Amino acid sequence: MDKRANETVNLIMLGDQVKTTVGEKTNQMLGKAMTLLGVPYKRGGSSSDTGFDCSGFVRHIYETSVGRLLPRRADEQAKSTEKIDRNELNPGDLVFFNTMRRTFSHVGIYIGDGKFIHAPSAGKAVRVDDLRAAYWTKRFTGARRVQETLTSDPTTP
Repeated sequence: MDKRANETVNLIMLGDQVKTTVGEKTNQMLGKAMTLLGVPYKRGGSSSDTGFDCSGFVRHIYETSVGRLLPRRADEQAKSTEKIDRNELNPGDLVFFNTMRRTFSHVGIYIGDGKFIHAPSAGKAVRVDDLRAAYWTKRFTGARRVQETLTSDPTTP
């Protein structure tokens, strides 16, 4: 029980650090994500009431906190965002993993200090994990950045 309490305190402290080091929009997004710690995983889920899968969680956070609508699936989210090097990660960037024998089968949101928040898998809940853990290091397939604004020409279909 003490270990869990210490982890919670550390996550709260990390959240406070994140709030002071990133822009207002990212701050708002990560703050929203942290309020969803503990929401259960649900395959195909995209709401805090019923649960999230990984891409549903990411999509929900971006849509409700910064007004950006991302595609529904993790592989589509990877295709629609800008590729960056792992050493360029900033809070709010997306991190992708091969957890189902295919590239970009899992996604989370980088929060800083080598950590990311995500909806891991059945029987688990939204949580923070460390990118440096052996499991995630072995499966890491890329980092992506959601562009600030998308330019669109209203005259093109």
